[in-house]
Amino acid sequence: MVEQKKKGRFKPDFKDGAVQMVANGKSAAMVARELGLPEWQVQTWVRESKKKKNNPLDQSLIEENKRLKKELARLQEEAEILKKAAAYFARHQQ
Repeated sequence: MVEQKKKGRFKPDFKDGAVQMVANGKSAAMVARELGLPEWQVQTWVRESKKKKNNPLDQSLIEENKRLKKELARLQEEAEILKKAAAYFARHQQ
């Protein structure tokens, strides 16, 4: 009855289904009984699912943050160069 990949590892869609059952209002204990699992296992999957959903630092956001930091550094460097150029021309214009 329990879908296992190998050596006690469950397929992600099986885990997601159990988590979805809990999200739809069933208790973890009830879902565990229906699936023939220990209650702690279902509770662990629910906790892991919540951590994934609450973690705003997924890979795309990390990459976007790196890109923006790089662009900020470039723009700050350009601004510094322009300040120095303006100061140079202001001194030599007189």
